[in-house]
Amino acid sequence: MDMTLSPEEQAFAAEVRRFFAEEYPQDILALLRDGRKLSRADHVRSQQALNAKGWLGVGWPAEHGGPGWTPVQRYLFEQELELAGAPSIIPMAVVYIGPIICAFGTPEQQAHWLPDILESRAMWAQGYSEPESGSDLASLRMSAVRDGDDYILDGTKIWTSGAHWADWIFCLVRTEKCPRKQDGISMICADMRTPGITVHPIITIDGSHELNRVEFDQVRVPAKNMIGEPGKGWHYANVLLSAERVSYAHVGRKRADLAELRRVAATLPGAFAGTMADEPLFARRVALAELRLDAVELSVLRVLCGEAAPAAVSALKIACTELAQEITELWVELAGGDRIAVADRSQPGWRDTVPEAAPFAVPRTASYLFERAQTIYGGATEIQKTIVWRALDRANAALSQ
Repeated sequence: MDMTLSPEEQAFAAEVRRFFAEEYPQDILALLRDGRKLSRADHVRSQQALNAKGWLGVGWPAEHGGPGWTPVQRYLFEQELELAGAPSIIPMAVVYIGPIICAFGTPEQQAHWLPDILESRAMWAQGYSEPESGSDLASLRMSAVRDGDDYILDGTKIWTSGAHWADWIFCLVRTEKCPRKQDGISMICADMRTPGITVHPIITIDGSHELNRVEFDQVRVPAKNMIGEPGKGWHYANVLLSAERVSYAHVGRKRADLAELRRVAATLPGAFAGTMADEPLFARRVALAELRLDAVELSVLRVLCGEAAPAAVSALKIACTELAQEITELWVELAGGDRIAVADRSQPGWRDTVPEAAPFAVPRTASYLFERAQTIYGGATEIQKTIVWRALDRANAALSQ
């Protein structure tokens, strides 16, 4: 695969770089450099700045407000965003449900939801996992029973990111009991203000509130909010999950993290002499992480350009998430005795609450703790390995015929 950028692509990357240096809200970049957690209002301002440039609807068709980029342009944009230290686009609305509405929604649904997504007037949550249906997502039980012009929703969704600040939620629900569990599943969207929806916070091990349990008790949702055809939800979910798994790559952010890791390691004393950057075992692990990142980058480009094998997205999800965990482990090792430091980073002056900790220790510890889940959510590593194995088994069977 030719990795050489054309002059036009180089000019595009330079324009994106200039935008983040000159036009993007610099106070948001400063907050992140200080290790702060962003509020909903911060994320809204960030996304509105991108949309004002016409750059928010990444992956959307141009007729629905997308930028009309090539796969390489999209990749370059995401690279420059992360290298600039800007927050990623919150994926639930723009990256996940937006393209699904573009592809499978009715014209009325597209007119109703897509403008609010692009303008960041509405935030979305994803209702997939249930207390007894996580990796085995097709075993979900939340029901949607037709009642006139509505569906009545009953059940519970869990590990729901951003439900506490979401305006809408798209859910996989069971509209029909079928012998094959993947059948009879539909996708429907609900206004979070609907009576009967209750959000319960889940505080994770790093002390943050991003996840929630969402209960639906006789929630009445208009039938017109159903995406596509009833019973086709499993197909729509798989289309969405492919985009979700590629979104975990974050090559630019990982590259910036590794560069910062090397910089910080060169300032800390080693175990015996020199600095941590001189420690052979530590330096070897950093170098291996950089090599793995190069391989991930090539795989991402192949997927985006349509050159990848069928199970490549699953293999990529494994590689990306395991590498993310490896990088956070390197940071925790670098932190040494400060690695257990935790603090509420939503407020200014949070560093004053942990004066003994190294400046990087608290946010990197939080990342280490949170990233333990990366190999679980969006399709556990064990599930992805099974998908890869089945694809290889089918390929071998085809070759032997």
